[in-house]
Amino acid sequence: MHRRLPLTLMLGLALLPSLALPQALRAQRSLAVLDFDLIEEHPNPAGHAALRRRLLAAHAQLQQELRERELYRVLDLAPAQELLGSLRGQQEHLHRCNGCAQQLGQRLGAELVMATWVQKVSELILNINLEIHEVTTERVVLTKSVDLRGNTDQSWQRGIRYLVRDIAEKRERNPAYGL
Repeated sequence: MHRRLPLTLMLGLALLPSLALPQALRAQRSLAVLDFDLIEEHPNPAGHAALRRRLLAAHAQLQQELRERELYRVLDLAPAQELLGSLRGQQEHLHRCNGCAQQLGQRLGAELVMATWVQKVSELILNINLEIHEVTTERVVLTKSVDLRGNTDQSWQRGIRYLVRDIAEKRERNPAYGL
């Protein structure tokens, strides 16, 4: 015996894609991505210039990929440079600073602030970490990390690409992921 769906149920099913619209709009929450902190277990002065260059490149790549995938509306940090300098003068690492993400987020008008850091254990073992803080609630909404084997431009690029791709894939399954 074939049963027909009630008209209200059919209309509700037809409207499901439009109900997802507010969640899609939430994906464009404003995000300030802080520069990478470096935690270096065994400093190597010979590789310092390359490491600094990789930190800057990783920051630029992270911001670009988040924008391209439209995961967040990435904000420019320039209006908060004075505050950033002041906080860096008080804290060795911004990702460990209680209240820094909120101060910076408020200064920039950001809903979210991403603290980032690289832990360099050796020339062969590094990890890239990120933590997203919601400015109004001061809660951490996402923490991610990726391990690298090798301290090369290519390994760093792959690590950043993986982090962003993983956020995007999880956001597809759960639209509130990382928000």
